[in-house]
Amino acid sequence: MKRLIYMFLTLVLFSSCSEFLEVDPQLQVDESKAITNAASAATALNGLYNRLGSNNYYGSNFPALSYLSGGDIQWTGSQSAPQEVVLHKLTADNSYVGSAWAAIYQTILSANYIIQAVPAVSDPLFTEAQRNQILGEAYFVRALSYFDLARGWGGVPIISSPTREASENLNVPKSSVNDTYTQVLKDLELSEGLLSETTVRQKATKKTVWALRARYHLYRGEWVQAETYASKIINDTRNYSLLKPYNAFFASNAVGTAESVFELSYTISSTNNHSNWWLPPALGGRREWSPNNTLVTLLNSPVTGGGRKDLLGQTAAPGNLWYGKLYYRTPTGTDPAYLIRTAELYLIRSEARAQQDNLTGALADLNAVRDRAGLLPFTSADKDDVLNAIGQERRLEFAFETDRWFDLVRTGKAGEVLSITDPRKYVFPIPTSEIVANNAIVQNEGY
Repeated sequence: MKRLIYMFLTLVLFSSCSEFLEVDPQLQVDESKAITNAASAATALNGLYNRLGSNNYYGSNFPALSYLSGGDIQWTGSQSAPQEVVLHKLTADNSYVGSAWAAIYQTILSANYIIQAVPAVSDPLFTEAQRNQILGEAYFVRALSYFDLARGWGGVPIISSPTREASENLNVPKSSVNDTYTQVLKDLELSEGLLSETTVRQKATKKTVWALRARYHLYRGEWVQAETYASKIINDTRNYSLLKPYNAFFASNAVGTAESVFELSYTISSTNNHSNWWLPPALGGRREWSPNNTLVTLLNSPVTGGGRKDLLGQTAAPGNLWYGKLYYRTPTGTDPAYLIRTAELYLIRSEARAQQDNLTGALADLNAVRDRAGLLPFTSADKDDVLNAIGQERRLEFAFETDRWFDLVRTGKAGEVLSITDPRKYVFPIPTSEIVANNAIVQNEGY
């Protein structure tokens, strides 16, 4: 029975991978219709980004796990799955957890196919530069996917080859958290060596790798490297900057601004689902995620929120309901998904500098972000005060992005801030479907 389930899951995953290649959805991939030349390799790469931006990954569900876990966003709907996330009462059957896990592994399997197939393509029109670019982007997306699995679930099964048949990648055990992060760094290093040092905000370049490496090293507590890689982006002032006013990177249908290091694009035929959940019915949404009273107060305050009050909207009387409006392009759903912004690099470097006892440098970066938000400089000679101020700044700067829960966990504050008494709940459960299908995998403790 388990084997049958696993074959079914494999079929789903790989047929999804094949679909973006315009291959017949079957367990055995038809090589003649897959990656055979430069054009089909480019098509596969576009499909890989579609996987990354799908509704169950960055288009909705994966960020929602962080929004709803982080204590600042409330669920106003009636479904039980998101309410479990808010209350930190997750079960292995939670649909948000299961769909996000599956979407991330679908993305990894798509990347794996590209990584294996592209080097073998024989096409005189397929230049080495094009080949390296596609491979570099696939390695980057796989690195990001494993990074998200590591920070969400801890150690996970590492699959680095395509799954074409049920006998392939069967019963892969969980790797340790350290080994999972090692895989992330390995892929980032491979990607960095293949990509060019150009500025493209919707796809991976060497600069995008540097930005994700800064985040990676921050999570790993490797302060020198985090500062070094963040500086590579911050110092590129021709291409990256903190825009004023705060809403300049998203308001008035802005896309691809100097604030974005990496954002995902959407079209009317391939939409970003965030506006559906954030906006009220009068604006075409469902408003089932909304900022709670504490966050509304902080964002509206001229002392803490400043220009970030523009992240909020309010319905007309008598409702007067607050809602998030970072994602507002309805009915088109063409809002970008913001994965890495310039502000994050400043706050990464600020935290890394503070951890190295360079408080002057830390405050300079922190106050650059505060100044852009229209706030007065923060001053303190106490390291803990500075680190707490950085945490608060991240909380408000990225109020509706994929950060708050993971920031609380990595800084050891999740228990204190959210009153979580069981530290085993700092990672998500592995979905029941995966446990049933994979004889070698063990559930995360506490679930």
